[in-house]
Amino acid sequence: GADVAFGRDLVEEHLDAVLKAGINCSGINAEVMPGQWEYQVGPCVGIDSGDHMTMSRYILNRVAEKYGVVVSYDPKPIPGDWNGAGCHTNFSTAPMRTEKTAFEKIIKPMMAKLEAKHAEHIAAYGEGNDKRLTGHHETASIDKFSWGVANRGCSVRVGTETASNGFGYFEDRRPASNMDPYIVTSMIYNTCCVE
Repeated sequence: GADVAFGRDLVEEHLDAVLKAGINCSGINAEVMPGQWEYQVGPCVGIDSGDHMTMSRYILNRVAEKYGVVVSYDPKPIPGDWNGAGCHTNFSTAPMRTEKTAFEKIIKPMMAKLEAKHAEHIAAYGEGNDKRLTGHHETASIDKFSWGVANRGCSVRVGTETASNGFGYFEDRRPASNMDPYIVTSMIYNTCCVE
């Protein structure tokens, strides 16, 4: 309602503008803190995710100007007993999505690779992320890597459908809302597929 859904006009105008600009935006939703909103960019292939995220942020700032609003990408813009602001990043490769044993043979080994590089990823996943990744409010602790099926309190979440089907994608829940999408996506790809 109007007592908590502050900024709906701005958010809906942003969605309309990014869709008209050809950006892959697959949804919007209000978040826990009043006036906090989320939008999802994707699906995208490779570097397109960075391009679409960067342009969507530019358009958001331009639309916000119209409303006299300053957008914050701070991972915990206002201290309090509520969720911070992340930029959860879904990741998959063609074999992860198509091979019937991908969960066991591809995705689980990727979790071990991500765990081994946890500190390196955290260092590049956005400034101030320590205020958000506390182990509370649907986050894992910044100090320890974890993963799980359908667990929103883990560093990396594997969806129930991926686990039951044996193939699909995973969601890295560690990146902060102020992350650089080019750095985050390249780190996930390099850690999981190259190294």
